[in-house]
Order: sequence, then C-alpha cells, then structure tokens
Amino acid sequence: MAGVAGSGIPASALDPAPGVSDLTHDLDQILDDPRLAVAQAGVVVKSAETGEDLYSLQPGKLFIPASNTKLVTSAAAVETLGLDYRFSTTVLATSKPGRSIKGDLVLKGTGDPTMLAADYDALAAKVARSGVKEVTGRLVADDTWFDDVRLGADWTWDDEPYYYAGQISALTTSPDTDFDAGSVIVSADPGSAPGKPAKITTTPPTDYLKIVNKAVTGTTTNADITREHGTNTVVISGTVADRYEDWISVWDPTLYTASLFRAALARHGVRVHGPTVRGAAPGDATTVADHRSMPLGELLVPFMKLSNNMHAEILTKAMGRKVSGQGTWAAGLAVTSAFAQNNGVPSARLRDGSGLSRIDGLTPSGIASLLVNLRAKPWFQTWYRSLPVAGESERFVGGTLSGRMAGTAAAGNVHAKTGSLTGVSALSGYVTSADGEPLVFSVISNGYLSGSPKDLEDKIAVRLAEFKRSTAVDGASVLRVNPPVSGDLECSWRKPVQC
Repeated sequence: MAGVAGSGIPASALDPAPGVSDLTHDLDQILDDPRLAVAQAGVVVKSAETGEDLYSLQPGKLFIPASNTKLVTSAAAVETLGLDYRFSTTVLATSKPGRSIKGDLVLKGTGDPTMLAADYDALAAKVARSGVKEVTGRLVADDTWFDDVRLGADWTWDDEPYYYAGQISALTTSPDTDFDAGSVIVSADPGSAPGKPAKITTTPPTDYLKIVNKAVTGTTTNADITREHGTNTVVISGTVADRYEDWISVWDPTLYTASLFRAALARHGVRVHGPTVRGAAPGDATTVADHRSMPLGELLVPFMKLSNNMHAEILTKAMGRKVSGQGTWAAGLAVTSAFAQNNGVPSARLRDGSGLSRIDGLTPSGIASLLVNLRAKPWFQTWYRSLPVAGESERFVGGTLSGRMAGTAAAGNVHAKTGSLTGVSALSGYVTSADGEPLVFSVISNGYLSGSPKDLEDKIAVRLAEFKRSTAVDGASVLRVNPPVSGDLECSWRKPVQC
C-alpha cells in the first residue's frame, strides 16, 4: 500500500529523511485496516509551501468526495461573487404605492438562505409603515432569479423529505439560525395523558403543511416524522414521552415563503385581495421594502462549519447567474469547474455544489493541490477560518470536527472539511506539523461495507500534526486515537446536531 502510487517505489526510497520515512511507515500501518480490504482509499500529503509530495496513495483516482466537494464550491463562490456579496429580498408594487396599491405586490428573492420568518415579518412591517393598507391585485412570488429545477439530478429519492436535501429556490425560508433553507422544524410533544394524541407544532408556525398526527403519548419516545413525496403532507407516528423533533424539507419553498409573507402582511394590517401566484416583477415596479443578507464572508461559517448543502447549491446557482445570467446548475457548475481547472484540479466531475451526488468525482491530488493554491488568494484567511477545527467544542468553530481528535496534537490545529455518504468518507484540509511546517492533506475512502473509517482519517491527521522531518516519531499514540462518532451522513445533518 505504500508510497508513490503506480511507481512500485516506496516513498521512503525517494526521500531518505528519517522523519519522512517514518511518516510513510506509520501511514501505511494506519491504512492497513480490514475495512479497506474491499474498499478504495486515496491519500495525498503535501507541503503547503512547496507542493512537495510527502505521501501519496492512488493520488489521481477519481473518488466520490461527498462534502469535500464544498471545498471547490466555497472557494469558487468567494472568487466569483466576492466576500462582500449579499443576497437581496425585495417587495415591489406594480403601481405607485399609497394607502392602496392598485395592482400587484411582488416578493422577489435572489436565493437568500438566511431569510427567517422574522425577516419576512420585518419586510411586512416596512410595507405597513410605508402607509400601504391594501393591495387590490395579487401577491406575486418572484423566484425567477434561479430556474425552477428544485432538486439535484442525481440525488437519491429517499433523501428528498429531509432538510439536507431541500429544494433550491430563489425565494426560500430557513427555520433557524443554522440557515437550513427550504425546511421547517416539526415538533411532537406528549399530550395530556398516556394514549392521548401528541401535540404537534411547527417552527415557524405555518398552515402550508398538512399535518397527519398518528403519534400518541407514551412512556418512551419512539417517533417518526416524514413528508410524503411530492406533497406537503407530514406524517407523525409512534410514541412520544419527551419532545421529539425533526427538520423536514418543504415541497415548493417559493409558495411556502409566500404563504409566510402573506400571513405577516395580514398581521400588520395589509390586506391582499387577490390570490398568491408565482410570477415575475415587471421592470418598472416600484420598491416598497427590501432586506439584504449578511456578506458571503460571514455566511461561509455556517455553510462550511455545518456542511450546509443548501448553501452550496444556492451559491452554485448564484455564480451561474452572475457569470452568464443563468441561475442554473449547469451555468454555476461551469463556473466551478473552470475555477477548479485553474487552481490545480485538472480532473473534476462536478454534478452539484454540495457533494450529495454520487456522480461527483475528485482526486486526492487535485484536492491537495487546490488547498496549496488557495493559500495565495487574498481572501484565503477568511475562507480558512470557515473550515471546521478539530476538537473545538463550540459548534461554529469546531463544526463537524468538534467531537474529533480532542486531546491530541491535531486539536485546534487541523482545519479541514469532512465528507460523509453511505460508503463514502473524506477529510481534507490543513495541519501544522510539530516542526511548524504547514501541510495539506486529502484522505478519501469509497466502497467500505461496514464501519466508517473516520478514525483512520483522524489517526492520519494526528500523525501529521506530530510529524518532524528530521527525527522519527513514536506512532503508538496515534494508533490509540479514539474513533469519532460514526455514521453514513455528516454529523451536522442529524438534528439536533450530533457533532
């Protein structure tokens, strides 16, 4: 398994320095694991300053990268849109606004994933403060900034009800400050007595969903919440002794968002006489109220720390919209692919921005080269700070690595992006060696049948944190690294978050 893939020459023969030879031996030992006997693994370790290869195993093989795809997407988004990029959400009138708008009121979005129900309420309050009391026409939901393709072409059908595979729309709503766009939190609480129906609530409150409550109060909690495909019928079943909740994607976030805004208008005394429809704002419409998101430089934190799929896909379409005027996956992925090609990733197969697609393909060498090249970008430090940090318990610091590598040389040192799908695990990022040398690494495993090899990723990262070029290191402590919480999905995708 050793050394330089395809050459038959162990890395130790190419670089006789005792530290490098010792590193090769230890990484070979870590990777000699029965879980990888029927799987494929790729590993590349490079000097971040020179690009020198310190270890490589199948460096040029295309692997399913899972959420390591977000390394490319996030960097391309910053390069294309800029750290100061903000999404806007605007309320417009098709006639001169006064006490009565003699026409339509339009709610126009550009994909802001940070919009909460409270933000739409604030927009409604601004409309009311402007003096508007009624709209004689319709409420028009304008999501034309993006196309109407809601789901990735290769996403599995059974992920569709869950928030981490939510539908992509230019007009969307998040239920929380993790900004899980296109989803709603459904909560089940025990009823008045055993056997009585559970109490069901949603965050935010909405009548857009049809709730089918089959859950009853019990002595233990064994409940399930799901949405029927192609509908907004949410079924809650099982027994509830304590609060149980889940994050569920909504079918058609555009009309869901419009329903929240219409209710907010009513609360603030603005009556809309006509129906809610989907449409586009005319070019001569007058702005009544608007909202702007946090800048992209700040949005990177929840996006990357918590591996938010919807942020990745929204940014992909936003890149397409900016570069070619088309808010589509095809246009956005063309931008991302070109960025990858220009930044050390000659072989990339990108089908989405998040890595949910199992058709995505990246090489360990390409990821490592990208990580080297990004260090020269003027925005690198902001982007780097968005990566999860090993062993840091604060979730917006440690993110998906908060429960991993604590108490080791990698804790507070490794800044890296995780990746998880069934049979897929990845960890790629930065680490500073014991000599103070910055290193980059990429570790990807595909096709293992049982037992996620995330502990192997951690052992490699810890070993790199202990690496010294001039002297050998006792690898025994590395081999005793405790395994992280395993699973087929990112820990941040399991709500409440299990990182």
